[in-house]
Amino acid sequence: MKRILVVDDNIATLKQISVQLADNYEVLLAKSGALALQICIKEKPDLILLDVEMPDMNGFDVISRIRQNPYLDRIPVIFLTANHDTDIEIQALESGARDFITKPVEKSVLLHRIEVHLRFAGFQAQTEKNVMVLSDSIAISFTEMIERRDENTGGHVIRTSKYVELLGKELMDKGLFHDELNPVELGMMARAAPLHDIGKIAISDRILLKPGKLDDEEFTIMKRHAEIGAVILNRMYRRMPAQHYLRYATLIAGYHHERYDGKGYPHGTAGDDIPLCGRIMAVADVYDALMDDRVYRKGVGHDQASSIILENAGTQFDPRVVEAFSKIEDQIVEVTAALKKEIDENTVMVGG
Repeated sequence: MKRILVVDDNIATLKQISVQLADNYEVLLAKSGALALQICIKEKPDLILLDVEMPDMNGFDVISRIRQNPYLDRIPVIFLTANHDTDIEIQALESGARDFITKPVEKSVLLHRIEVHLRFAGFQAQTEKNVMVLSDSIAISFTEMIERRDENTGGHVIRTSKYVELLGKELMDKGLFHDELNPVELGMMARAAPLHDIGKIAISDRILLKPGKLDDEEFTIMKRHAEIGAVILNRMYRRMPAQHYLRYATLIAGYHHERYDGKGYPHGTAGDDIPLCGRIMAVADVYDALMDDRVYRKGVGHDQASSIILENAGTQFDPRVVEAFSKIEDQIVEVTAALKKEIDENTVMVGG
């Protein structure tokens, strides 16, 4: 059953609308804007009926806060008001409201408007999901082609994306980085993670496929992939600003080779000045790279890769991210095995 949040400082109005909606929806009630925002964050209603004229925090203040929160900004809002001023109606629609209903509210009109906007919101959500799936599929396919250039065994971009998701969840569970990390932000980080090495498209095969250690000049060229990737992704983000995950992709590409002690590249950024998504990606990327066979070395097992990650806490890696890694090692091993099995099965099917 869909949940409707009704916000009005008039108790009689709340009761009236609650009765009108009770047979069709689960109804949440708030008698102030502040309480409405608390309920939104906790319950995430499917639609909000919002009074315009309230003391302390009016309807325009409330919708402004809702639209600034990426976790809430897709919730459709219908304004309710006894004010028939056209300017108020225009302001309501310009603020991001989907509709405007004058009080007293007639039940059949209210139910019809709610149903229309719930259907539209559902259609919009499904369309956005389809676009996201298509976008992610294209991005992953493209990055896998780049991955294959240095004879990677495959699956690196998928695995690292999953590791980023697991690490982020553990950090959230520990209450860390609450200003930077929430389910929406973490979702965008995980979507962005497969693009971390997109800059390798500009690096010569002579360097990518060299079986031995790179000399100083070659390593200097190789290091450019981080900055090149950030430039490519930033250009994409400027062309498609609605694709917010590309902002994280830009940061991840540009900062996943920075070190917590400031000795990384391309900027030599240190500590918390490195974007959190870059610090999380650094652990995920190095762990998987250690496990994978490369043209210049064989991969190592989980125990050795894990030891290297733990030993470099506070130098190469953010110690809080490493601690999160140590807490979820069993999950990481399970995910690695499951994804490897999936890749092996798909390889057999393709090989026929």
